[in-house]
Parts: sequence; structure tokens; C-alpha cells
Amino acid sequence: MISPILEARSLACERDWRMLFEHLELSLVPGEMLQVAGPNGSGKTSLLRLLAGLMQPTAGEVRLYGCALDKQRAEPGKLIWIGHAAGIKGLLTPEENLTWLCALQQPAPREQIWQALAAVGLRGYEDVPCHSLSAGQQRRVGLARLYLPGPELWILDEPFTALDIAAVAQLEAHLAAHCEKGGLVVMTTHHSLSVKPQGYRVLDLGLRQL
Repeated sequence: MISPILEARSLACERDWRMLFEHLELSLVPGEMLQVAGPNGSGKTSLLRLLAGLMQPTAGEVRLYGCALDKQRAEPGKLIWIGHAAGIKGLLTPEENLTWLCALQQPAPREQIWQALAAVGLRGYEDVPCHSLSAGQQRRVGLARLYLPGPELWILDEPFTALDIAAVAQLEAHLAAHCEKGGLVVMTTHHSLSVKPQGYRVLDLGLRQL
């Protein structure tokens, strides 16, 4: 039996005195991709933040590699979180941003960082301050982390935001390939995926509304 990477046990989330969801159970193993769906306000981003350890649940717990996530806060490098915003510093260059982000988990040499930027179509922009890049280019700087060595668990909130058609297709293929190699992706997206790994499934929070 394959051990789960990520679990939610009797998870509940209350925001602004409103229960978004409760009694939520998840068990995610290597190779899976979970798309969290539902209408606005159903708790999609809140659930992702709970799974990433960025929020505390109202009830229940999240377990990562068999251990309670809240006991692992001092241990970086267990997952990659990319939120709805680009998550980069505008005054830094793409290379500087990735160097800083990688240092929080698994430091990468300059050659690998340049290769990751090339993979997302940013070759030649390595030394350009990010504040001068377009929204789509800034998004790709953050997504370049997914082309560097790192954790197998990726938690992504609307990763296709601001990307053009070619970049969307490339990211779809990369996420599916990560899962096929034994990685795990949990994400929200309003985008209809054209490429899905064998372990793809959907959790619709709208169907769980109280």
C-alpha cells in the first residue's frame, strides 16, 4: 500500500463567522493531481492555505508524510506553495528572486536557475528588475521554481493566471509530467485542463456547502 503524502482529517474551516466546510477528508498519494473546484467563497484558497500550513484549521488536522503539519513548521522544504499573486520582489531580478526562493528550501546553482528561466521563456531577462516585466512574465518567474530541484508536493492557487496560450499549454504538460514521475499537485484553477495525469481528480467544495 502506498503511503499518502498529504492527508486532511475531519478538516473544518470557518471564516468571518461562516463555516466554509467541515468534516473534510483527503488522502493524496504520489502521482495524483487534485483540482479543488467550487464557486467563489466556497473556501478553495482557504483549503489550499490550510494544506500548505499557512492557516490553522477550525477543527481537524493536516498531515504531511504521516506527521501533523503544525509540528513541522520549523522544517522548510517539504512543499512548494505558489499563491494567486506572483510571489516575487519587484526590485529583484528573476535570477535574484529564484536564488532567494531556492535558499529557503534547496539552494540551486546559477546554471540551474538560468535553465529554469529559459524553460519558462525568460531567457535574456535574467538580470531585468521584475517590476519592469509584464504580469505574465512576473508570473512565469514564480513558476520557474517548478523547474528546479525541490519538494514533490506542489500546492498552487490559480497557477495559470496571466499566462498566454503557449505558457498555459507548457505548464499543463509540466504539471502532468510531475505527477507521472511520482509528484503530487494540489491546485485551484478556473482553467479547463487539456492535459491531465492518470491520477487526476476533482474536489468540488460547492457540492459540500452546508
